[in-house]
Amino acid sequence: MSITSDEVNFLVYRYLQESGFSHSAFTFGIESHISQSNINGTLVPPAALISILQKGLQYVEAEISINEDGTVFDGRPIESLSLIDAVMPDVVQTRQQAFRDRLAQQQTTCTITASTSGIQSNAPKNGEATVNGEENGTHNMSNEPMEMDVDVEIPASKATVLRGHESEVFIFSVCAETHLNSSCMNRTVFSGDSTARIWNLNENNNSISTQLVLRHCIREGGQDVPSNKDVTSLDWNSDGTLLATGSYDGFARIWTKDGNLASTLGQHKGPIFALKWNKKGNCILSAGVDKTTIIWDAHTGEAKQQFPFHSAPALDVDWQNNTTFASCSTDMCIHVCRLGSDRPLKTFQGHTNEVNAIKWDPSGMLLASCSDDMTLKIWSMKQESCVHDLQAHSKEIYTIKWSPTGPSTNNPNANIMLASASFDSTVRLWDVERGVCIHTLTRHQEPVYSVAFSPDGKHLASGSFDKCVHIWNTTTGALVHSYRGTGGIFEVCWNSTGDKVGASASDGSVSCFDFSFNFK
Repeated sequence: MSITSDEVNFLVYRYLQESGFSHSAFTFGIESHISQSNINGTLVPPAALISILQKGLQYVEAEISINEDGTVFDGRPIESLSLIDAVMPDVVQTRQQAFRDRLAQQQTTCTITASTSGIQSNAPKNGEATVNGEENGTHNMSNEPMEMDVDVEIPASKATVLRGHESEVFIFSVCAETHLNSSCMNRTVFSGDSTARIWNLNENNNSISTQLVLRHCIREGGQDVPSNKDVTSLDWNSDGTLLATGSYDGFARIWTKDGNLASTLGQHKGPIFALKWNKKGNCILSAGVDKTTIIWDAHTGEAKQQFPFHSAPALDVDWQNNTTFASCSTDMCIHVCRLGSDRPLKTFQGHTNEVNAIKWDPSGMLLASCSDDMTLKIWSMKQESCVHDLQAHSKEIYTIKWSPTGPSTNNPNANIMLASASFDSTVRLWDVERGVCIHTLTRHQEPVYSVAFSPDGKHLASGSFDKCVHIWNTTTGALVHSYRGTGGIFEVCWNSTGDKVGASASDGSVSCFDFSFNFK
């Protein structure tokens, strides 16, 4: 079976029509020459695109559960895949390998049992029935993730799960001053509510006292209607009074902590991928698919300067100080720009694939970048080439974070650290001064999307698509706490006092964990 590009175009065209995106459907139809195709639209059933995608997911699910010899792995149903899973070969391969490893472990266990007891193995054979997961007294291997150590697992009583979003929650941010928790929702192909939400948690028991829904709307026909576009980014200002959001509809918005829309910032021509407040709180920096970055006046909502230096979509931005920032792009370049300057102050080149994230160290002296080329690079404004080219990850590096502190009274010889999260399922901690990896954290089983240091730098939280949040000791690299949620983890962050961690997940939930009990 095969499908042509004309057929794909027609399915997308029909999906846009059925979803109410009439203008988008018209434009797409003209550009893809739908009228010139020989497809009989009357024969295409409603929701055909969704139906094909769902059946494709079922096929991928079945493929994962098939052993190399064509037999079904242990006769067990597999965990349901999302569309994101299915288009990420690394996720599929990881789950396939997990099945094979469990089967090998089961066979090894049975062999050892047989050899030590002098009897034949009682492992279930293909075609034999099991009762309550057992056959002839032998327990079958489960397809569930490996059990966590009891001494590190976070008890359910310490976690509060916030629900309200109708699809993936990709971004989560904690308001330091007012203890508000906010989340930002991105939708899949199937649905999306184009909202951000603010939860106010009671300090004593973590219960929800209020939930504010920030609905992103656009002006159409003199009325405000839901934009039906992803909310892609958000950031609180330093004093916790204003929240900025960026959307796939091309608008940035500023909200009060009460959930009221204060300003709409509209100069990007296309989706916004990242935005950040400067420390002073008078400017917002945004990056978009239109290859530009913009500095906005937070008080007036006007664009102060637009920087058109990238040759491809800009993916991330970070302030060095209140007027100078860095931006990165799929064009593999990093530009350092300053408000009022008509050219970049510095352009860093060296990555061989798109640059996913950039972060200035706390002193603003060093800039770290990570890329799909599987490398981390450290840059200095004092030289053209990178200070360190850190190569250890075996797959794409999705994000990076600096530790907030360097030498401390407990360890005066400690250097500032950099954490990297990769699709190779590992997190690495780097001593940037020496340019060496000091810890490789390996308990995750699928791509790691987020890392965050505690305010004192003594612990690191990591979140992975394996649904787990792990808390690590940054000095020893030891795993000290773990939590397994109900969806793949896209973002983790700490509150300002370091006793709570928030995590956003692919099933629309946001979880908060209480660490007021002692760390190990």
